[in-house]
Amino acid sequence: MKPVYKRILLKLSGEGLMGELSFGMSAEVIQSLAKQIKKVHDSGVEVCIVVGGGNIFRGAKEASKGMNRTVADQVGMLATVMNALYIQNALESIGTQTRVLSGLSIPQVCENYMYRRALRHLEKGRVIIFAGGTGNPYFTTDTGAALRASEMQCDALLKATQVNGVYDDDPRKNDKAKKYDVVSYDDVIKNSLAVMDLTAVALAKENNIPIVVFSQHGKNALEDAVCGKGEFTIIK
Repeated sequence: MKPVYKRILLKLSGEGLMGELSFGMSAEVIQSLAKQIKKVHDSGVEVCIVVGGGNIFRGAKEASKGMNRTVADQVGMLATVMNALYIQNALESIGTQTRVLSGLSIPQVCENYMYRRALRHLEKGRVIIFAGGTGNPYFTTDTGAALRASEMQCDALLKATQVNGVYDDDPRKNDKAKKYDVVSYDDVIKNSLAVMDLTAVALAKENNIPIVVFSQHGKNALEDAVCGKGEFTIIK
């Protein structure tokens, strides 16, 4: 491996953990992701992770049905903690030291997020999983990922999706959709390209953190993205 980044933040969607299931976590998918993360980490790349909770609960969706938005987002943040613990277990079962740091205070389950504590874990060679979003409602896990990537001074934010980059339309519905190899932050925001929360894109722009959008499918998908190989889009 010849990584082009020294420190990354990997953003995983909750939906991406389901595999062929309609709800919950696929052990097969998570084990595959864990092996890829371990390989990248063992190559010397410092790895931070943010995972969504959409495979269990989507706060914004439930709020649109009449549920109080603050309460809905709090439930969604708890879902991200569940996913983080599952991924932590998968990584540690294959010998990769991992710590979960939560924006919500759940000391019996995981550590509270503290900036200097997180840096210390990286210095000790541990993978960090940031759970609980920002700890506040009305912020997506995409924004939480951009925030933690900025705080940790990551070289890149890698967003694993179900498609192999950013398109001008949904390629799963429009076979004529155009894929971008490189696209600017401003164009993503101006054209409302459906890749990340626009607040997250603006935050990445402000802190000059490139966003690499790639498909999580494939045995070496993460390795290829870290090494600048394969199919992906860079937002910069």
